Amino acid sequence: MSAIRVLLAEDQAMILGALAALLSTERDIEVCARAHNGREALAALATARPDVLVTDIEMPEMTGLTLAAETRERFPATRTVILTTFARPGYLRRALEAGAKGYLLKDRPAAELADAIRRVHRGERVIDPELAAAAWTGDPDPLTERERQILWRAGDGRPSAEIAAELHLSIGTVRNYLSEAIGKLGATNRIEAARIARQKGWL
Repeated sequence: MSAIRVLLAEDQAMILGALAALLSTERDIEVCARAHNGREALAALATARPDVLVTDIEMPEMTGLTLAAETRERFPATRTVILTTFARPGYLRRALEAGAKGYLLKDRPAAELADAIRRVHRGERVIDPELAAAAWTGDPDPLTERERQILWRAGDGRPSAEIAAELHLSIGTVRNYLSEAIGKLGATNRIEAARIARQKGWL
C-alpha cells in the first residue's frame, strides 16, 4: 500500500519543521510538500497532488479557511485537516463550511494528528467532540463574506482607500460595509469590531 501523501502549510518555520519530523516517523505517511503561507500551499497542491492537506488557520497571503475552500473547489481529491491553536466555535463552523474534514488543536498529542490524517484519508471526519458541541450552540456568525473580508483588513490598520483599491470597490462602499459590521457586533469602531470578531472566530 502506498503512503498517504501530506502537504503541510504552516507559517512558523519551527512548527513546520517539527510537524514534518513527527510525521516522517510514521511508515504510512509521507510529507510530500511544505508551504509557509496559503498561496504557497495552493501552488504546491497543483504540483504535489497530496492526499491530505494539513493547514494552520492564520497565515500570510491566504488564511487556512480560504485555502480549505479553494482546495475543495480546485482539488477535490485532497482532504483538508485544520491544525490550529484556536479552540473557537466560530472557526470550526467556518472550517466545516469550507470543506475541512478534520479540526485539531495544536496542544493535542502528536499521535492524534497521524491518526486523524489516516481517518480523514479513509473518508471520516475528525473533530474534537467538545468543540463540535460548542460550535452548534454558540452565537451565529452575523457577518457576510464581504464584511469579513473588509473587516479583516481594517483590523490590521489598513485605511479604507487601500482596502477599496485591493477589492475593487469605492471608498464609500468600504465604509458602508464597515459601518454594517461595526453595528452588527455592537462595537464603537473598526478596530474593536475586528477584535470582537476574532475572539468569536468569525474573522
